[in-house]
Formats: sequence, structure tokens, C-alpha cells
Amino acid sequence: MNEVRIDKWMWATRIFKTRTIAAEACKKSRIMINGVTVKPSRMIKVGEVIQVRKPPVTFSFKVLALTERRMGAKLVPEYLENVTTPDQYEILEMNKISGFVDRARGLGRPTKKDRREMEQFTDPGLMDDGFDFDFDFDSNDE
Repeated sequence: MNEVRIDKWMWATRIFKTRTIAAEACKKSRIMINGVTVKPSRMIKVGEVIQVRKPPVTFSFKVLALTERRMGAKLVPEYLENVTTPDQYEILEMNKISGFVDRARGLGRPTKKDRREMEQFTDPGLMDDGFDFDFDFDSNDE
């Protein structure tokens, strides 16, 4: 086996969960070889370096062997070498950390402070001011 389609290889080596997702990534110009975007049908060879852009990070993989069959995770290192630069991992880590800090107020899940403020506003026990409103709508006291 001298050449394999890039979408099949990325699916087989578990870079993408499905072959369809791998093909869509190629169509969206997220897969590059030597700085050139590639189509899903592009044939790859041993020794090529593939850049996979999964925003905000661009991962790089060197092709060590070719396969069209999906394999267990333990066998993947025999087929590819992760040559992603450390600065890309720093970007990923910073993005994970800042994901909670940059959340705009009112978007996403409420914070503990937001929940307490909502409970204070809606809790009937806090709004009890001593008045007893007991209306009897069935009586005909006119």
C-alpha cells in the first residue's frame, strides 16, 4: 500500500471520530500538507506532515505508516507521530483557562452568585410581610 486517501487515514488513526467529519474538515480548508489545503481524496505518502486545524490550535502529524482500517488507540503511535509544537499546546491550555473568565454576563450556566440572587428574588419565604390574603370567591356576600 503506497498511497491512502487522507480522509480515510485520519479516520483510521483516530484523528477524527468519523470519516465524514474528516472529509468535512478537508472541505472547510482545515487540513493542510506543506501549507496547501487538500481535498478529502488527496492521496498521502509515508513521511508527509499533515497540519490539522481544530481552532484555536493547529496540530501536526507525521505519517509513519499507511492504513485504511480503523485501529485501537494503542496501535495509533505506529502509524503517526505527533509533531505539534509546544506553543500550540500553550494556546490550548490558555484557551481552556480563559473560557470561564471571558464569559459574558447572562450567557451560559448561572454562577453560584447568580443563583443566590435569583432565589432571593423568587423565594416566597423572603417576601412574606405578615399580610394574610385569604380571598373567598365562592361566597355571595354582596
